[in-house]
Amino acid sequence: MPSSFPRNLDVLFGSCEKLSQRVLQLTEGRFRISPFPAGEIIPALQVLDGVQAGTVECGHSPALFYVGKDPALAFFTCIPFGMNARQMSAWLRYGDGLALAQETFRPFNTHFLPFGDTGTQMGGWFRREIRSLEDLKGLKFRVAGFAGNVFERLGVVPTQIAPGDIYPALERGVIDAAEFIGPYDDEKLGLNRIARFYYAPGFWEPSSRGGFLVNLRAWESLPPHYRFAVETALAEIDIDQSARYDAWNPPALRRLIANGAQLRAWPREVLQAAWREAHALYDETASRNPQFKKVWDSYRVFRNEQFQWFRVAESAYEAFAFPAAAQS
Repeated sequence: MPSSFPRNLDVLFGSCEKLSQRVLQLTEGRFRISPFPAGEIIPALQVLDGVQAGTVECGHSPALFYVGKDPALAFFTCIPFGMNARQMSAWLRYGDGLALAQETFRPFNTHFLPFGDTGTQMGGWFRREIRSLEDLKGLKFRVAGFAGNVFERLGVVPTQIAPGDIYPALERGVIDAAEFIGPYDDEKLGLNRIARFYYAPGFWEPSSRGGFLVNLRAWESLPPHYRFAVETALAEIDIDQSARYDAWNPPALRRLIANGAQLRAWPREVLQAAWREAHALYDETASRNPQFKKVWDSYRVFRNEQFQWFRVAESAYEAFAFPAAAQS
């Protein structure tokens, strides 16, 4: 099981190790999955290719890395202004999400299962402040997935770079800014040593669901109780990974700020323009890609209903309690 992430990212690659350990326990030592960090046996951005070809039986990689193959794949990681982690779980488990994911991956000879979630991500590291839409023009920005297409419509020059290559690209000036995940992982990559302005939120990654990608023939050849062991271990990781990020991001953010990071919020005009461009892009893509339209039709209805429900209880509570706790 090659991963798209390096070994030093101990939550993301650590989840691969947890999967291996848990499956071994659940099968009483009879079924072993061997994880490999990015680049060791498969390049970080070619995990799906390896699984599709049968070079490896399975892999750990976000679906959004492969939107060049089919933009509909983005839905199964995240899309700009999409659902948060809890809402994604609801769509995947009790909406059409998981069935649509497996349908979309089938032409790539691949079976998909969710593999953890980072929660809402940060908006990235910038060498200079972004005060207006004009400041985005010509900016070379490392950003993954469908978000790159949205930023391109705002005048940005997007580029997708494997996680392990972000720091040297930013250091050498190949890119002007980079987004990755959030404080805990960004600190490990050392991005704050090069760019000091740290933006929030990552509106293009309100959640970010990992992917367990497994070769169809390899999956179907497994005994049913081995498949059940994998599914059970992945369900546990869905809870565990989010919990680790929620526990470890706050102290990491404090350390980053203590070491000179300057926290910034996106200007409202950037958010408004990004919302318009994202939804225009979804409609345009749906008009020429039937699978994208099928997934977007399901996703959009479920998302909008979730947003309305969360406004009633979750958002109303947070709008009062979060500022109140900060003031006290």
